[in-house]
Amino acid sequence: MPSDHAEVQVRPGFEGDLEALTAIYNHYVRETAITFDTASFTPEERRPWLLSHPEDGPHRLMVATDQESQRILGYATSSPYRPKPAYVTSVETSVYVAPDAGRRGIGTLLYGALFRALAGEDVHRAYAGIAQPNEASTRLHERFGFRYVGTYGEVGRKFGRYWDVAWYEKRL
Repeated sequence: MPSDHAEVQVRPGFEGDLEALTAIYNHYVRETAITFDTASFTPEERRPWLLSHPEDGPHRLMVATDQESQRILGYATSSPYRPKPAYVTSVETSVYVAPDAGRRGIGTLLYGALFRALAGEDVHRAYAGIAQPNEASTRLHERFGFRYVGTYGEVGRKFGRYWDVAWYEKRL
């Protein structure tokens, strides 16, 4: 895998990133079963999601940019796992990379930065749901110490078919 790491900067996301982040996410909404959202979003519709990821605390948004052009290449998040109070020390993590920026190690850079940021937070476990099949995402999560804990069979329907989701867990 070629590495352009020296040309990529990872930083916390901010409101000025909203349009580019929405465009990346909408690609996965329209073209893949990686997310189970089925309709594209406007940036305004995604604003509450962005604002729910401040620069500190357990719910983070890390953004990878090309250092020269400042174009956003991808992002990683840690979000609430479930809304009930006892889940407060668990997060669900995800990574989305621009479709033309894959296979450059950007997901690895993003997850590295995200887990470094979470190291000082009161987070006990990270969870990731991976729609199957997705070998690249499985490899990324295993590289970061996630372990497979089970599969929800045919839990989501998109593009006229049902999809399984494999669940992974990481101790923090």
